Amino acid sequence: MELAYYSDYAVRLVNTEEPARGTDALTSVEAVRDLFGGNQSAARRATDADVTRFRSVRARLRSVFEAADGGDETLAVDLLNSLLLEFPVSPQISGHDFRDDDGRPLWHMHLADHPSNATAGYAATAAMGLAFHLTEYGVDRLGLCEAAPCRNAYLDTSTNRSRRYCSDRCATRANVAAYRARKRLDAERPESTGRAAVSAQPTAASGERRPEPRGR
Repeated sequence: MELAYYSDYAVRLVNTEEPARGTDALTSVEAVRDLFGGNQSAARRATDADVTRFRSVRARLRSVFEAADGGDETLAVDLLNSLLLEFPVSPQISGHDFRDDDGRPLWHMHLADHPSNATAGYAATAAMGLAFHLTEYGVDRLGLCEAAPCRNAYLDTSTNRSRRYCSDRCATRANVAAYRARKRLDAERPESTGRAAVSAQPTAASGERRPEPRGR
């Protein structure tokens, strides 16, 4: 398993909240446990106290994405480094669950955490995964969805660094909104141009006196 895989932990946690919409899915210990996915042994460590702790880590991870999305690379790295210092992990070689055709272990890097609680374990994994993704692909690969009011976090893995939305749904919604805006603009432009042309023509009511022909 590649260490960059763990960056999804960060995205998953950040996107439990949509501040612009005022929604928050992280409201119970069950919601905390769901974030661990298949790592049920770690999920079982979660208690009600982890709900508040997870929200605190979530805010800090979102700040990393906001700094990266705003082009402040140094701030993004500083914020992520503070998480790495507070929530350390121990990279280890592991061969569990993965076997080749001969039944031998497929060795891969694994993040072994030594948490005092479920939040510490999750935060350590998320921060380290995000750090590997950042150093492998660049700070500009951390983004926030441009389809307002979404602003979900995403990791850009496109070949040309062109991703702007967190999902195909948001991309479609943004494109439809942009198309409708262009149609409205096109519809208004001839009307306003026509009014301007009419108002520019001189009329008798304007008070202007036409010059009389010479020779009279």
